[in-house]
Amino acid sequence: MLLLNPLLKTSADLVAKQIEHEKRQALTSEAERAFELIGRAIRAAGYRNINTTQNYKQVDQFIQVHKSSGYQGSDSLMVQHELSTGIDFDCIGNVLNKERTKNGFARQGFLVDRQAGIAKGIKVNGGSLICQSLDRQGRLQNTTLMNSVNHLWIEELAASEKAQAQKLFKVSLQMTDGALLNIDLERTFSTRNLP
Repeated sequence: MLLLNPLLKTSADLVAKQIEHEKRQALTSEAERAFELIGRAIRAAGYRNINTTQNYKQVDQFIQVHKSSGYQGSDSLMVQHELSTGIDFDCIGNVLNKERTKNGFARQGFLVDRQAGIAKGIKVNGGSLICQSLDRQGRLQNTTLMNSVNHLWIEELAASEKAQAQKLFKVSLQMTDGALLNIDLERTFSTRNLP
């Protein structure tokens, strides 16, 4: 027994480390997926189809950040853009068409909300990252992209003089397993289509 106890303890520690590593990898992978979707929306903000003749007076209508408006003080993002002549997708992979626009604009939003379907008082692993887009009647619909998101922060950064019309945004996510892991990740994205 004296010889086996240290071996059993070492084996248990290795299994615990392996589980932690796998959780960390899964949370990081989910965060990368979220960054890809949010970055794609930021880059599309303000896109105007060359075939349209609408004039827009307010540039700030194309991308809006609402501070501390979600789960545990998380920020939210709303992006508007026109449709291209090709195939456009929203943040959950639905094909966008004229039915799924409002006043000629497609909308995509991201926010963190309390996990749906969980009774109050039950311990959860963070909130849910929600994708907002327009349905075929032009109404805003919410779809859960992923769980285990503790916080979403979006900060507008000062742009260089050469790119004054475009905006830079630092997007930070804190992923959690609800127990031991809190992983902070961040990426920076630039708009491409603002006038």
